[in-house]
Amino acid sequence: MIISYEDFEKVDLRSGTIVKVETFPRAKKPAYKVWVDFGPEIGIKQTSAQITLHYTPESLVGKQVVGCVNLGDKNIAGFTSEFLLVGFPDATGAICLVTINPVVPNGGKLF
Repeated sequence: MIISYEDFEKVDLRSGTIVKVETFPRAKKPAYKVWVDFGPEIGIKQTSAQITLHYTPESLVGKQVVGCVNLGDKNIAGFTSEFLLVGFPDATGAICLVTINPVVPNGGKLF
């Protein structure tokens, strides 16, 4: 499916730094609760992410990632997910996060 550039501009993908991670035992599939700082304009947002195969909570804190911040809230097992953490599946389907290198300011918009 081809979309217009104007449609793509509606997707708000931003840079952020993971500031906190907790295990999420209430989730149906293994997941973490993840908090990301998207800078002063957006602030810290939380999400649930099924990224437990490739990452530990300790390895995630401080990592710069990409998140879609304009999809609205979603309730996941009683936890409010405020953005979508972006990644690609590996050969087994486990998610590998889109990360940023070198470091950029939190809140930067993907163009």
